[in-house]
Amino acid sequence: MWKLITLVFGCAVLLGFLFPEENHIPVVGASVNDWHRDTFWFEPWGTSGVHKGIDIFADRGAQVVAPTGLILLYRGELSKGGNVILALGPKWRLHYFAHLHTIDRRAGVLLSSNEVIGEVGDTGNAIGKQPHLHYSIVSLIPYPWLADGSSQGYKKAFYLDPGKYLNTR
Repeated sequence: MWKLITLVFGCAVLLGFLFPEENHIPVVGASVNDWHRDTFWFEPWGTSGVHKGIDIFADRGAQVVAPTGLILLYRGELSKGGNVILALGPKWRLHYFAHLHTIDRRAGVLLSSNEVIGEVGDTGNAIGKQPHLHYSIVSLIPYPWLADGSSQGYKKAFYLDPGKYLNTR
């Protein structure tokens, strides 16, 4: 029985790595000039200590699109993130979108790359600040060689730099 469970689990993990990724900027019309490339892992950063993503600045209402094929796992509201989406992408990576003005999709749907998922906003702890999309990527499969001695540096085995992921560096 355990051999079967291990085989099924192993096949599922392998399948996750076989799905193609497109990796494009998730805000329509945005470029690498719309975020500061050094904000990933910037500190000090509020109550979280370290900024574990990038903030892509755009006008409120700018379309937010899936940067690759995704399964939308959660849509809702969190105190810091405001209106948020959490989605699973290829290679077992979670994509987190925060501060959205609107969310256009429901949980459980499959999203194609470039499919609209919401609009840039200033919800959560971004109220009163310039509208932007906070975008983070967390790998469910750790990359231990990315960990380092910086503050919370062990978490870098899981949090990936979105700027590098988007092939913009």
